[in-house]
Amino acid sequence: MTLSFEQLKSMVVFAQVVEQGSLTSAAKHIGLSRAVVSYHIKKLESQLGVKLLNRSTRSIRLTEAGSEYYQSCRIIAEQAATANQQIENLKNEPVGLLKVTCPVNVGLQMVVPALNDFRRLYPKIELDVMLTDEVVNIMQEGIDLAIRGAPLPDSGLQARKLSTLATCLCGSPDYLKKRGRPSTPAELERHDWVIYKLTSGTIEISKGSRSYSIAVKGSITTNNAAARTAFIEGGHGLGRIPVYDAWPKIQAGTLELVLEDYQLKDIDIYGVFPPGSARSKKLRLLIDYLKDYFGKIDRQTAF
Repeated sequence: MTLSFEQLKSMVVFAQVVEQGSLTSAAKHIGLSRAVVSYHIKKLESQLGVKLLNRSTRSIRLTEAGSEYYQSCRIIAEQAATANQQIENLKNEPVGLLKVTCPVNVGLQMVVPALNDFRRLYPKIELDVMLTDEVVNIMQEGIDLAIRGAPLPDSGLQARKLSTLATCLCGSPDYLKKRGRPSTPAELERHDWVIYKLTSGTIEISKGSRSYSIAVKGSITTNNAAARTAFIEGGHGLGRIPVYDAWPKIQAGTLELVLEDYQLKDIDIYGVFPPGSARSKKLRLLIDYLKDYFGKIDRQTAF
């Protein structure tokens, strides 16, 4: 069978349908209409004389033949992407779009200021920045880099550690005056807490060789880190927050440290990206820049 340019295009479209999980998601990812994507799949099946996908209104499932054929289509699509990235990497000045997602608070406090400076260095790189505390599907949304607190080792994605952020226990002056300042880990359980939904209901704290696990409870719960800090400043309870977030407020007098001679678990920050994306020069530049930028913030906010 002679392979036409049109069939090559259909093979790349088919690979995207499999990877994105639906015709609609694939159409959005590659910038075609759903009808055109459907046309390519039907044409491939007609040319090959086999059914590649079993489709329902809500899902798609590879047939045995489709599973075999996808492996070849995937390789072709990856080789084409690699060729484009190699040409991009030869350019003196990196160009193109980078889509970045990160949690709201760390985005406003750290990532957006870093991207401001990065864009001044590389003005031909376009940025599409999504701030959300929800975990975004990187592959379906076409994200180049996600800033996360875990590397997600079982996701098939790649990750690079960008920083380790120290954390501390804080309360507002009004709260500590009203409820008293805890002097031992055991006293922490008698206090109100502002609960952050994205962490567990316990706080690990240590001093020397001794470790303590503190169960926390409170009447305010939030999934947003900035809101958590605001509620702590408002006097509604104690909370564990990153030092970079606490430090300006401690200097301003709206927060005070609690049990500062004890150690808490650090937060590891990772850059998570699709497999193979690290070959992109502009993405490598961004990851390296963020790692250096975050390291400077850590040093500036060390107690």
